[in-house]
Amino acid sequence: MRFSLRQIQVFVATARHENVSRAAEALAMSQSAASGALKELEGQFGVRLFDRRGKRLQLSELGHQVRPAAQGLLDQAEALQQALAGDEVRGRLHIGATLTIGNYVAVGMIARFRARHTQTDVALEVANTHSIAERVAGFELDMGLIEGELHHPDLHIEHWGGDELVVFAHPGHPLAGSAALRDEDLLAQQWIVREPGSGTRQAFDRSMQGILSDLDIVLELQHTEAIKRAVEAGLGVGCLSRICLREAFERGSLVPLAVPGRDFHRQWFLVTQRDKFQNAALREWRAQCLAEAPGGT
Repeated sequence: MRFSLRQIQVFVATARHENVSRAAEALAMSQSAASGALKELEGQFGVRLFDRRGKRLQLSELGHQVRPAAQGLLDQAEALQQALAGDEVRGRLHIGATLTIGNYVAVGMIARFRARHTQTDVALEVANTHSIAERVAGFELDMGLIEGELHHPDLHIEHWGGDELVVFAHPGHPLAGSAALRDEDLLAQQWIVREPGSGTRQAFDRSMQGILSDLDIVLELQHTEAIKRAVEAGLGVGCLSRICLREAFERGSLVPLAVPGRDFHRQWFLVTQRDKFQNAALREWRAQCLAEAPGGT
């Protein structure tokens, strides 16, 4: 074999960090050793895997072509090492989740997973749908749990339950207690909603089809808790998942508003890189996700 796993590790890490120094740091190597491994790999085959853009190293066309195979090779080597150690389900999983799932669903799932697989550590990153999808596509996350629909050529997208958005307000709001809101009521409100790129915003926009362009959106915020605080302060009405509003409704700091003429249901999805090798830990995590798929409320 004309290359070593160490050379492949350096190549994959450099592709991720776009910088040899940061790749070396991630691999606990010296910069000179990492640079040498990368130069040897390119020299052995007479190819260029990266193009230099200022201080950044960006994958060349060939680099893009071989990265999935290189990542898969490392994943399989790690799986073999785990099997030889006598405990297949071990190691580290990097899971991404959108805000509602990450803050209100995934933490409990991770706790149950770790109780069953004590040799596996699970790291959770919480961001919006677009960010999670890009990091999964770039092999930086093993799986994404997302609320928004998307189409990406590098991702395998699998339906995974769903939930429901709810329009809500401060209990002193003039519409609190109304039997049903009509479109003219929605158009008369000031709205505080999630930012574009989030699954919640995608579902909100879809539910408001036909009147969306005429809504008075006064604030776009990246965090559900910030939206809840703003609505509690009387700055407007909001629309979030029922899951993240349950406690506020129970204590009475916020109240739901009925909008029977609009469909606020949405689907959740599991996303993985199409070319990623799925080791035992990732297969077990996927199985748990499917077994605990939320049915929505």
